Amino acid sequence: MSTIVSIRQISKTYEGGVQALHPIDLGIRAGEIFALLGPNGAGKTTLISIICGLANASGGRVVVDGLDTVKDYRQTRARIGLVPQELTGEAFETVFNAVSFTRGLFGKPRDPAHVEKVLRQLSLWDKKDSKIITLSGGMKRRLLIAKALSHEPRILFLDEPTAGVDVALRQDMWNIVRDLRDSGVTIILTTHYIEEAEEMADRIGVIRKGRLVLVEDKATLMQKLGKKRLTLLLDTPVTAVPDALASYHLELSDCGGELLYTYDTQAKSTGITALLNDVREAGLKLRDLYTAQSSLEDIFVDLVKEAP
Repeated sequence: MSTIVSIRQISKTYEGGVQALHPIDLGIRAGEIFALLGPNGAGKTTLISIICGLANASGGRVVVDGLDTVKDYRQTRARIGLVPQELTGEAFETVFNAVSFTRGLFGKPRDPAHVEKVLRQLSLWDKKDSKIITLSGGMKRRLLIAKALSHEPRILFLDEPTAGVDVALRQDMWNIVRDLRDSGVTIILTTHYIEEAEEMADRIGVIRKGRLVLVEDKATLMQKLGKKRLTLLLDTPVTAVPDALASYHLELSDCGGELLYTYDTQAKSTGITALLNDVREAGLKLRDLYTAQSSLEDIFVDLVKEAP
């Protein structure tokens, strides 16, 4: 898969010496959904702003579709669609006119057929003559995407695309993003909803304190860094973990009715067989047990909780 966005040693230092981004190298593959995760203040927005040409880097270079974002600003910006978190202005404009106007801002000729295609794709066609002020929150989110797609970009940046929306609408937005990816648009999204990245992303990058600490295929990341938890349901609750089981670092849960054992899926030995033997030797009776894979959220918390 070819690289459509190449980030080479991009850094950003603000006046006063605050370094928002340490040198970052990253390649975004054409046709993928890439999720950029990080806590508030990690540098996500700064990096996206530099790629989109909305902020200047202190060092490094960004190449979009083979073109330099500084030397070839107009050409690269025309290849990028940016979906912000909020819709500003245009409250009394119609949906159709707002999308058409945005297309014109990028120097594209009038194309009512393309605007209709985008609005239909986002289930907005029946609202084409409605004023923006009358739209629901979900419809306004769709309109933001429609405006970003109005000039036929090859790359779409989504900044917190489902922030503040309900679960049903979030699922709907996920389907829209997948359809866009399937149509050939490269998607880069920032999100605070870890399940959003886990549900949609092909690859995941984690940024922490201005440093890109990890970039990995989602499936590989889950396999390499994921842990499993074995839950032992006790026949009779206990008030403390028996001393004979201290080496397993068990946790008590459910008012003493459960013992939780976390183990590395990549380790040569999980220790489960020995644990079960020792549990029996300690006089504990089990009524059931089950395992669960750690989620992307667990992995993310582990990655960002410690300073680099």
